[in-house]
Amino acid sequence: MIFCMLETSSRLLSLLALLQARPAWTGTELAERLEVTTRTIRNDIDRLRELGYPVDATRGAAGHYQLGVGAKLPPLLLDDEEAVAVAVGLRTGAGVAGMAESSARALTKLEQVLPHRLRRQVNAISSTMEKGPDNTGSNVADPEIDPGVLTAIAACIRDEHYLRFDYEIPVDVPIRGPGSGVGGELPILVEPYRLVSWQRYWYLVARDEADVWRTYRVDWMSLRMATGRRYVPRPMPGDDYTEFVLRDVATTGWKVHARITVFAPAQEVLSRIHAAVGIVESVDDNTSVLVTGAETLEIVAVYIGMLGLDFHVDGPPALIDHLRTIGNRYLNAVR
Repeated sequence: MIFCMLETSSRLLSLLALLQARPAWTGTELAERLEVTTRTIRNDIDRLRELGYPVDATRGAAGHYQLGVGAKLPPLLLDDEEAVAVAVGLRTGAGVAGMAESSARALTKLEQVLPHRLRRQVNAISSTMEKGPDNTGSNVADPEIDPGVLTAIAACIRDEHYLRFDYEIPVDVPIRGPGSGVGGELPILVEPYRLVSWQRYWYLVARDEADVWRTYRVDWMSLRMATGRRYVPRPMPGDDYTEFVLRDVATTGWKVHARITVFAPAQEVLSRIHAAVGIVESVDDNTSVLVTGAETLEIVAVYIGMLGLDFHVDGPPALIDHLRTIGNRYLNAVR
């Protein structure tokens, strides 16, 4: 009797793992995988339902079983590689600022049930791995984002609901701020379309009441009461939301802006930069202009220094002074 119970329990776990592995299974497929009859599968499905697992069944020629949506999150069965990947990701991944506590709780729960061999793998990877700094990082602190704000915005995008919020640009940034979004005395009402994470910031791409595409920094948004009003979606051509954020922020959004004359064709400059660095304008066959910017003078200097091309900077004066300082520093290093 005890052996039979253990065998049934083991089979139920295997059945649950199969149901979690892909969206739908026929009874015959499950029976073949577990080497039992379809009647046994039906009985095991009933047992899973008694244990609280929502298993939906579709009858007919295309009949199948699949895990349904329940009132609570059921325990997940992960294979060895999946468990290690999730644990390492929670420990070392760069998640949303503000989610550190929830990530730590999830990791604690996972590590409590990891077999000893897998826990040793996770600890070995975590203790022997370090992450170097991003080459586009800066000396500006990362903004804290409330995960609830991201969730609310994402829900409005999903449900095609208007989003209403206050938008306050800090006094120490350009009047327009990163992105083309502008504040106002009244709450802003937009059609939200996409959340884009870039350079340690979150941006919302939306269409405003003037029918203009805008980029808004999420950490400057204070959501107002949900509107519940639906809009008729008019997506951006080509779903070019990420590129729009890169272009919008590069031209309007940094604390430091610069126009750099580069003594090389535009195509040559474009081949040497990432789209996030800025926009290139052609002047003639041998000259182009790079419109770029960043949060600090230091980052702008790094960008243009990595071009590997001759250039001239007309301004701003602070950037010219900074380049003169680091230029002298480099010269002194080789004298």
